[in-house]
Amino acid sequence: MADSGDKHSGGVLDPIDRVSEVVFGVLMAMTFIGALSVAEAGQGEVRKVMVAALGCNIAWGLVDGIMYLVTMLTERSRARMLGEAPKDAPRVHANDLRGALGVFLLVTVSTFPLVVPFLLFSQLAPALLASRLVALAMLFLGGWALARYSGGNRWLAGTAVAAVGAMLVGALMALGG
Repeated sequence: MADSGDKHSGGVLDPIDRVSEVVFGVLMAMTFIGALSVAEAGQGEVRKVMVAALGCNIAWGLVDGIMYLVTMLTERSRARMLGEAPKDAPRVHANDLRGALGVFLLVTVSTFPLVVPFLLFSQLAPALLASRLVALAMLFLGGWALARYSGGNRWLAGTAVAAVGAMLVGALMALGG
């Protein structure tokens, strides 16, 4: 069992954390993929963008995993300060490392379904369309999963997360992302 200051007691990552990390990974990959221009991109440019999307998600997964560890230590320190946990110095536990690895993998692996269409289609336009549809489906499923966990309307939540995700990617692309 985790410390009393551990928001993840009972499990390494809760369903909200898991879905959030996948959504973050999808949005990050979509910003790179969205930068491809159907009129201008050659095969070399497509490959560079795919490598950049994967590299960015690996880097973000590392950062996010480390921040997960920082969060766990901060929560334990706060619990100790409030007298809700033992007075010994907070430490990283095995579950924390599993959680950090889980965060890293969720962010990184969420890139692959968006890249697969570029391996399957020789033309850029259908690959872009397929990748975007996969991304929207993944966002929809993320919203569906959150509503299932919270008891909300699955169709509404799925549609809302996909729509918000599409708007965020549009805004990111307009801002140069």
